[in-house]
Amino acid sequence: MPYKKRIVVIGYGSIGQRHTKILNELGHHVVIVSRKKVDYPFYYSNIKEALVEQPDYIVIANETSKHKNSLNELKNLGYNKKILVEKPLFPFAINCNLDFSSLYVGYNLRFHPIVQTLYRKIRNSTIISVQCYVGQYLPSWRPGTNYIESYSASSSKGGGVIRDLSHELDYLQFLFGEWNKMTALGGKFSQLEIDSDDHYTFIFETKRVPIVTLQMNYIDHLIQRELIINTDEVTYKADFIQNSLQINDELIQFNVGRDETYKKQHQAVLNGENEFLCSYEKGLDIVKMIEMAEKASKEKVWVSNE
Repeated sequence: MPYKKRIVVIGYGSIGQRHTKILNELGHHVVIVSRKKVDYPFYYSNIKEALVEQPDYIVIANETSKHKNSLNELKNLGYNKKILVEKPLFPFAINCNLDFSSLYVGYNLRFHPIVQTLYRKIRNSTIISVQCYVGQYLPSWRPGTNYIESYSASSSKGGGVIRDLSHELDYLQFLFGEWNKMTALGGKFSQLEIDSDDHYTFIFETKRVPIVTLQMNYIDHLIQRELIINTDEVTYKADFIQNSLQINDELIQFNVGRDETYKKQHQAVLNGENEFLCSYEKGLDIVKMIEMAEKASKEKVWVSNE
């Protein structure tokens, strides 16, 4: 059977390997770009050489700090087909003239059936409050690897919990609108051997919700990811670990495979289905929100989204 599409994955760390595996399973011809020699049959040492494959789609999955250089190189080489950049888009907000026709950011939680169910159910609801929590013990994230050597442990590589777990910042605004005012408190509080932040708490309002609270950390040994939404008539409680959604007394259980949200995201990019994809502009907004949260934490102030 012939391959469906020709795809290049830039970066072959844990997330690059995951994208490669999924795209192969979907029947595509996948080559990777890696500076190191890797155990994979189709690879190139640089982007320029990989473009000889004439790819239909490129996934940028290297370190966050290298995303800008990879995008600039693709632009300079004349590539202008579909691109997905792993989240977060950049470690810091930058002015980057990127006029790619189809450029998206990898916030795959938008493709979780819980998020999509909530998107439909709360579309016309008046929401009073939202509480969100996500935590996982960093040393257990990537079995078989030393967390101290991971990009997550290093601020200079774009690591830290506020960037690693920025899925929440994205899907909360996807569901509830852009943030208006915010304050935050965060930093490194644990004994983890890292120089990046391990804990952040946000309080903000959005265009639809007067109060949203969010806590994220690298220190939760239980692994938890939850969302509670209150309206006058209904309370929704989502558990992304148990894949369940409680709506008042009703409990809905979802069967979600480990790679399902990534698979649906890739299919959406390849099929041109944009409803749930995160655009470059929205991805850049998340980077700006992160920087404003860091400002709020450092200066102990409220900040506005202007």
